[in-house]
Amino acid sequence: MEILLCNDDGYYSKGIKALESALSDIANLTIVAPETNCSGASSSLTIKNPLRIRKFQDNGYYVNGTPCDCIHLAATTICDRRPDLIISGINLGANLGDDVLYSGTVGAAMGGRFIDVPCLAISIVNRKPIHLNTAGKVARNLVKFLIKNPNVPAKTLNVNIPDIPFENVQGYAITRLGKRSVPDLFKPDKDLFGENVYWLGPPPPPKDGSEGTDFFAVEQNCVSITPLISDFTEHSVGKDLQKWMDDQLT
Repeated sequence: MEILLCNDDGYYSKGIKALESALSDIANLTIVAPETNCSGASSSLTIKNPLRIRKFQDNGYYVNGTPCDCIHLAATTICDRRPDLIISGINLGANLGDDVLYSGTVGAAMGGRFIDVPCLAISIVNRKPIHLNTAGKVARNLVKFLIKNPNVPAKTLNVNIPDIPFENVQGYAITRLGKRSVPDLFKPDKDLFGENVYWLGPPPPPKDGSEGTDFFAVEQNCVSITPLISDFTEHSVGKDLQKWMDDQLT
């Protein structure tokens, strides 16, 4: 199996190195990752600046762009053949609920839809994980499963892994996205010159962490697997909205 590895933490991150170590003996790996940390980049692309590709190891490249830039360059320029699977991660920190709207890890995985390749976005729910090897073992298990079962009925899976010993993982749960509370977004501060600056605060706690959500699964020490789609259309209100518009505009 040909696997493309990417992330949003940068090519030097211990998360992507752990992923490479976990998979190197069961798949052919190509790494294409950002030169610098791109957390929060979502599926953004670099439009007004040139992109450069640099090789840092035999099967590894970094790009001075976003995670999604990396996916596009890998597919069109770097890889000799289309990958069978794209894995983005291992992200250091959770991508639960509304996080998926901002996450560069998820954004890179969603970028795979343009080349019709199945994708995994993998995160461990601790910014300073103690059990990163657990995430590596989970990733390995998922890849071995996909090798045996290539026709899984979902193109993009968002995987969140609790930071616990692998033997304490309570299983794999298919989940829906939960919801976070309204964030206390910016923390005011002063720079060295006395000017006002603002820091983005930490993620707020969940507003909906009920049973069936990704938040609930990881709290139960399960691996959360959420199937994602890129269609933002609210299909359920389309007909009612059309009728309302017709009534108001005629």
